[in-house]
Amino acid sequence: MDVHIGIDAAAREHIAQGLGRVLADTYSLYLETHRFHWNVKGPHFSALHQLFMEQYTELWTAMDDIAERILALGFPAPGSPKELYELSTVRAVDELPDANGMLLALLAGHETLVRTIRAVLPSAQEADDESSASLLSDRLVIHEKTAWMLRAMLQ
Repeated sequence: MDVHIGIDAAAREHIAQGLGRVLADTYSLYLETHRFHWNVKGPHFSALHQLFMEQYTELWTAMDDIAERILALGFPAPGSPKELYELSTVRAVDELPDANGMLLALLAGHETLVRTIRAVLPSAQEADDESSASLLSDRLVIHEKTAWMLRAMLQ
């Protein structure tokens, strides 16, 4: 069915493609965070285990919101592992790092996601797509705050 929400089809498609990249980066960061939750060790195990669980739970919820916005724009959300991997700029570390390395990897992932969101946000703003812009702005706040907290833990 045609989508008549006051945003032309080309703009909706461009925004949906950008949101697909945000979704893919979010999914990659979710997987890495959950992996670290399972495998963290060391004197700060309990705190990091809990922190990583809070973070991956938040990312899981965000993925649904992002995918649903893509669908509301009239396009399918990317979902296959291949498709998500190809769209994502967040990459997992090859070897399982120690706890400090996990924090560094997650910091890099959140900062990458911030850059992805910043690249997509102007498209939504220019199309007066307040729903997508609001979603992206909210995600930006969360990832910038998480990056700040991870940096603080590393100092």
